[in-house]
Amino acid sequence: MEYKEHIKTKKTEVYRDSMQNYKKYNIPKAQLVIADVPYNIGNNMYGSNPMWYVGGDNKNGESKLAGKAAFNSDYNFNLYEFFHFCSKMLKKEPKDKGKAPCMIVFCSFQQIPTMIKAASKHGFLNYIHITFCKNYSAQVLKTNMRIVGATEHALVLYRDKLPKFNNNGKMVFDWMMWEKDENDKYPKIHPTQKPIALLKKLIEVFTDEGDVVIDPCCGSGSTLRASMELGRESYGFEIDRKFFNRAKGEMLDVNWQMNEQIRRDKLSGQTNIFDIIKQAKGAESMMIH
Repeated sequence: MEYKEHIKTKKTEVYRDSMQNYKKYNIPKAQLVIADVPYNIGNNMYGSNPMWYVGGDNKNGESKLAGKAAFNSDYNFNLYEFFHFCSKMLKKEPKDKGKAPCMIVFCSFQQIPTMIKAASKHGFLNYIHITFCKNYSAQVLKTNMRIVGATEHALVLYRDKLPKFNNNGKMVFDWMMWEKDENDKYPKIHPTQKPIALLKKLIEVFTDEGDVVIDPCCGSGSTLRASMELGRESYGFEIDRKFFNRAKGEMLDVNWQMNEQIRRDKLSGQTNIFDIIKQAKGAESMMIH
């Protein structure tokens, strides 16, 4: 099985740095900025999630995640610095129609008014609210207490002209189904990691092949991976060392799925097709020499 054939090679870079230091990297201006900003839920990150308890069962007592935040940026993320970065790194408003850049910001429902206000102060005066519908909820501990959340939200923000829009003559609703990735196709790195299948759909709508996509707080690197598979140039910033290392070493490694399967098979004592291919290639090379 070949895992590289669906990758359309374009420059992809992830920097272990703050987006505030973007000038030293000489990054080209973007057609699209995608960001999943911290939801500022701090110590309540796992409050309605079974991960609060050992093995997901409250009979086992609290786990090490109880009362913990998922990442430090929940406490020090500056929304106005984020929008300042986006205002500088998005392409300027073009003269032609249908070419304007935009940004997509994932956020909680409660954050939407704050996002709209902060964006408007940096020139993003227009928005479209998109709702993503799930067939599951992480709030399983509240099943018997209330109606649980099963949606995600994002804002498409733009300055004046409507953004580039590739809909192929089809309507795009302001709600979409939340498409989960196939099991084990991509590494699971970040607690709020967005599905690559979903990101690819959004990137295809708002960019063309060869356009630049930037993720200022890229976490797992899933936006960069989605852009890479679609032939878009992409750049990301991540300040957390663990997320940065895993994004670079796993998410952006096109052979990750194959290597992970080999690792698992070795642990279980099985021989897989990848080992057989490697052995055959090695034997062929010895015969040639």
